[in-house]
Amino acid sequence: MTVKDRLFVASQYALPQHFLSRIVYRLTRSRSRGVKNTLISNFMRGFSPDMSDALQPDALAYGSFNEFFTRALRPGTRPMDTSDSVLTSPVDGAVSQIGSLDGSQILQAKGHQYSLEALLACAGGTTNWAPRFTQGCFATLYLAPFNYHRIHMPLSGTLRAAWYVPGQLFSVNAVTAGSVPGLFARNERVVCIFEEGPRMFAMVLVGALFVGSMDTVWHGEITPRNPRTRLELPLDDSRAPLRLEKGAEMGRFNMGSTVILILPPDTIDWLPDVQAGDRIRMGQSLARLRHHG
Repeated sequence: MTVKDRLFVASQYALPQHFLSRIVYRLTRSRSRGVKNTLISNFMRGFSPDMSDALQPDALAYGSFNEFFTRALRPGTRPMDTSDSVLTSPVDGAVSQIGSLDGSQILQAKGHQYSLEALLACAGGTTNWAPRFTQGCFATLYLAPFNYHRIHMPLSGTLRAAWYVPGQLFSVNAVTAGSVPGLFARNERVVCIFEEGPRMFAMVLVGALFVGSMDTVWHGEITPRNPRTRLELPLDDSRAPLRLEKGAEMGRFNMGSTVILILPPDTIDWLPDVQAGDRIRMGQSLARLRHHG
């Protein structure tokens, strides 16, 4: 690790993470033409996102930076296998880690693991879901700033439980993931559990530095919260049906972060050509589902 990287990681322990993220929250929602155009133009120069597949390809046509950042895609730009035998990527991004749990331990980066129990933070909730995923499979999917930032269903499923877990807001890039122990179990996150017949899976939306806001289609904006205490989120279908088809939008990051997919044991086989470090697109096939019966 370079000196620059060490300083970057060390500085995050000292930064007022939530305070800075609230400032970014306000700036990115400003509808002042001067403010939002400056933010968008600087972002375009710095990260060069591909706007060709956006529903509105003109970056400056959006009403705020956050509207630009969470832009919708043109229909047909993310083809997917809609069958129930394939698990697809819920996001555009990169595979940070992928594989099987070692008991209840999840690989974060070389030399770093964290526990399923810590990630899900089931203590205090009505159900301890962790044992149902022990010895299962996981994929950690990182969204870079230039990526599309809406999150979709990797399989059809019904929302059975959801909760918010307070935490810190460390960056989730590769440098930080390789340096901060238990990073994904330390950061603020939203956990969603889905079932479809005998199948189940979890999606964990992990917040990060400057990602002070995460939404789901059922709960609207979940973060930022005050007070930052663990909260069971309601199973309420007034905003969206609790059962969503594969490929349907289920949430979004207002700035970039990470999604962790977790499935029970004997559920899937990861495709051999999907490896840590690979870039992925929403709808891309990641695994074959095992059929029991």
